Amino acid sequence: MDTPWGVDSEYGRLLDVLLCPPDNFRWLPTSAISRKTLDSGLVFSREDALRQHAEMASVYEEAGVRVHLLEADPALPYQVFARDSSINVPDGPIVTQCAQWWRRGEYAHVIRFYREAGIPIREMVTAGSFEGGDFMIVEPGVAAIGTGEERTQEQAARQVAGWLEADGWEVRVERIPPHFLHIDVLACMLGEKLAAVCVEQASNGFVAWLREKGVEIVPVTLAAALKLGVNGVALGGDRVLSTAESQELNDRLRALGLTVYDPELSAFTLGGGGAHCLMQAIRRERVG
Repeated sequence: MDTPWGVDSEYGRLLDVLLCPPDNFRWLPTSAISRKTLDSGLVFSREDALRQHAEMASVYEEAGVRVHLLEADPALPYQVFARDSSINVPDGPIVTQCAQWWRRGEYAHVIRFYREAGIPIREMVTAGSFEGGDFMIVEPGVAAIGTGEERTQEQAARQVAGWLEADGWEVRVERIPPHFLHIDVLACMLGEKLAAVCVEQASNGFVAWLREKGVEIVPVTLAAALKLGVNGVALGGDRVLSTAESQELNDRLRALGLTVYDPELSAFTLGGGGAHCLMQAIRRERVG
């Protein structure tokens, strides 16, 4: 393997992705988004979830990405959102610690996966809860960590920031509105110097910081963001995996000349997570 495990960006060509089968997924009141869905009277369909997840996995495979799967645990209904149980940096994975009781045990399967795959674990978060949806690499050596306290606690964010800062990184710990759950509901890197951002809810300081880095911002409305409208995945080579539900974002990305794959993922977006939430990039081509 020429490219080592780990990533140094959110946009280098994606080579290996970690997913979790949705066998045990169901909607739970985990966030403002899923609570609204449950209150609406909509009924969860396991068949839709299985079909939509399989369609998403086929997009990765057709894009030349090798798909790896976590072992699905019946005790972990939100394990399908593989973004949160670990993050990846240039020298490999950091195992996180999910906040809610129905997610706390996810660390066990992700540790087992990395060990069985022969991927050395760099660190494990111990200072508090930290979820992978709150970690965003802006460019090599620069990252943002979201903390709304509901999921990622500031002391855990500072622990991870400290590890990276010791390696020479610049890390911004950004307080986000709690109803956004994770920073990847507020902002996502979708290409080199390109991010989708809910500008009307992001802090002025955060938006200015991104622009100082030369990042072009694709604005997404609050209504769209709360339907996971920024939550896409850069596949590399000007390709983005989004969802059929994120029509506003998809149109703007296509207008910029990007190729957008948009499988239906409504079973998951209604439950509080989009394409970015459903994956963990475990190997990308290096860009730094």
